[in-house]
Amino acid sequence: MTRMPDTGIRPVLRVSVIIPAYNAAWCVRRAVDSVLAQDYRDFELIVVDDGSQDETAAVVASYGDVLRVVSKPNGGLSSARNAGIAAARGDYVAFLDADDWWLPSKLARQVALLESAPDIVFCSTTTAVRTPEGVPLPDWRCGEAAGSALECIFKANAHVAGSGSAAMVRREAFARAGGFDESLRSLEDIDMWMRLAALGGYACIDEPLTVIEKRGDSMSGNLDVMRNAAIRVMRKNRVLLPRPLRGRFWRTAFASMLSDYAKWAYRKGLTKQALGDLAHALALAPLRRGRLLISLMLAMLARQKI
Repeated sequence: MTRMPDTGIRPVLRVSVIIPAYNAAWCVRRAVDSVLAQDYRDFELIVVDDGSQDETAAVVASYGDVLRVVSKPNGGLSSARNAGIAAARGDYVAFLDADDWWLPSKLARQVALLESAPDIVFCSTTTAVRTPEGVPLPDWRCGEAAGSALECIFKANAHVAGSGSAAMVRREAFARAGGFDESLRSLEDIDMWMRLAALGGYACIDEPLTVIEKRGDSMSGNLDVMRNAAIRVMRKNRVLLPRPLRGRFWRTAFASMLSDYAKWAYRKGLTKQALGDLAHALALAPLRRGRLLISLMLAMLARQKI
């Protein structure tokens, strides 16, 4: 976990918008334009060029002084976001991946929410999902609040709708939670939301104010990386849970996560790996998840479609 330095400088803006960009010349203009089209105007825009080898630098330079560019050697998404946070001057930090975009009222709605609820540390919005051809896919909706935000994220890692392109965070929270974990190769956003949720509340605006583009079956190429990161994130943040939830609750949540990755592995043809994860999950939560896990095992052994 990277600790963010306290510069002692008083924020002079309400919102700092951070766009991490790596070889994003093909899409970053759309993201930047969606920020500049916001109804809410008290913001600064920071584009972090994470060692791009294409024309990203030229594209963002064409905007002149309406945005700030932070250039750095390539270090990955967490490193780029941390560089943006270090440069930010706003009270709130909003993240936007370079291949996604916002609707015009997004910042205004989130600022109003955080202004009205001091106990909320971070928030996001329902997110529209599109294919590269513009075909709508099911929205990524706000998760149901059954328990604290931290419990919800453990039970469903995708609880924070829109994740890295929809979130707005109180900047001071990073001094307490630390920056994004630069050692994680995936799920660094889930890790951050868990740490922020341990500090205070989370809220979601149930309107599709963020748009993300889903290109191909990204799960297929990164399944092992994502699975290993999920296991690490669930284990490292167990201590954030209240002590009574670190036992059966955590084991049930961990088993649910393993069963999800088992289903994805099975669909990829990795039946042995899938069955191994289900067996591990069954050992962790035999009473709460046993019936479902056994039914999944039997379906996989029968080579049924899951």
